[in-house]
Amino acid sequence: MSDRSIELTPTLLLNAYGAGVFPMADSADDPEIYWVDPAYRGVLPLNAFTPPKSLFKRMRRGDFAVTVNRSFGAVIDGCADRDETWINEQIRDLYISLHEYGYAHSIEVWMDGEIAGGLYGVALGGAYFGESMFSRKADASKIALVYLLARLKSGGFQLLDTQFVTEHLRRFGATEIKRSDYHNQLERALEVDAEFLRLDPETSVQEVLQLSTQTS
Repeated sequence: MSDRSIELTPTLLLNAYGAGVFPMADSADDPEIYWVDPAYRGVLPLNAFTPPKSLFKRMRRGDFAVTVNRSFGAVIDGCADRDETWINEQIRDLYISLHEYGYAHSIEVWMDGEIAGGLYGVALGGAYFGESMFSRKADASKIALVYLLARLKSGGFQLLDTQFVTEHLRRFGATEIKRSDYHNQLERALEVDAEFLRLDPETSVQEVLQLSTQTS
C-alpha cells in the first residue's frame, strides 16, 4: 500500500522496521513508496551460514580490502545501478539519513583500489535488516556477506532479515519463514542490545572466516 499524504521520515522508517514492514518503490523513477510485509519472510539464520568452500579459498588469497561505513552512498548507488530497482530518490535519501543517524550501515569490498561490491542494511536492537548488495567484480558481494555475518555474530545480533530469498542467498543458508514466526523472532531480537561496530576493523581474514561460520 502507499500513501503520499504521509510524510516519510527516518523515524517513521525505523518504526516500520520495528513493526516488521519495509518500503519499496516500483522503479527508480516511480515517486510512490509502498510498504511490504510478506506472508513468507526471508531470513538467514546466523548459525546456518554455509558459504561454499571455494569462496573461503578465494578469500584466503587476500587480494581485496573491506571497509565499514566508508562509502555508504556509493554502496546504495551500486545497488540501484541495475535494469530494475526498487530504490528511488526518496528511498535513497531516507537511508542516507538513517546512515547519518547511525542506524544504516554499509560494508564495502575494494579490489585494485576501486569499490568492487558491497551491501547495506539497517541495524535495530539485535536485528539487522539486509537491504541490498551488488558486485562489479566476481565474488565481491559474497565477500561482503561473509564479513557481515562475522560482524553480526561478534556484535551479538539475533536476526538477519533478508526480506526475500534468492537462489544466491539460498546457497548461503537463507530460508523462508511464516510471517507470524518472523514477527516473533523480530520481537525477541529488538530486545537485544547488539553492536554493529564491535568487530575490530583489523580482524584478519582467517578470523572473519571462523567467526562467520561458528555456531553457538
